[in-house]
Amino acid sequence: MAKTSVHPIYGQLIEEAAAACRRHYGARLVSVAVFGSVARGTPSADSDIDLLIVADPLPTGRVARSAEFAAVEQSLAEPLLRAERIGLHPTFSAVFKTRSEVAAGSPLFLDMLDDARIVVDRGGFLRGAFAAFAARLARLGSRRVWRGDHWFWDLKPDYKPGEVFEL
Repeated sequence: MAKTSVHPIYGQLIEEAAAACRRHYGARLVSVAVFGSVARGTPSADSDIDLLIVADPLPTGRVARSAEFAAVEQSLAEPLLRAERIGLHPTFSAVFKTRSEVAAGSPLFLDMLDDARIVVDRGGFLRGAFAAFAARLARLGSRRVWRGDHWFWDLKPDYKPGEVFEL
């Protein structure tokens, strides 16, 4: 599926979120990517803006990482209000990873390989990590299979019962 353009308001929100992440995380920020319906150009009026934030170091645990991100969200209150004034109701939904966590891979990355929009990428880290993940999938013969406007992943088409493989 080809990428479509992002609604201008979502585009502005993405730019402002990237700038807010740069300010907040500073030198710790490695990459920011947008994924999901907004990245694919298919959001509804109440779609969230899914962000992958790669930073080093990060606090341990999802709760602590989310608490730290609250400052970024607060700085985006006015841009979100602008979106609401024209009938959009976005929120930010962030996933936080360190470089080592990204390098380890994640099933979450399956749907980012084709659709993510990388907006910050110091040293090309995330592009490189996604390329390495895509190469691992290619060695397995993995493919994304479309059925109408939905898909699933056939991770190992020649899988045999009892066989163990890693992404």
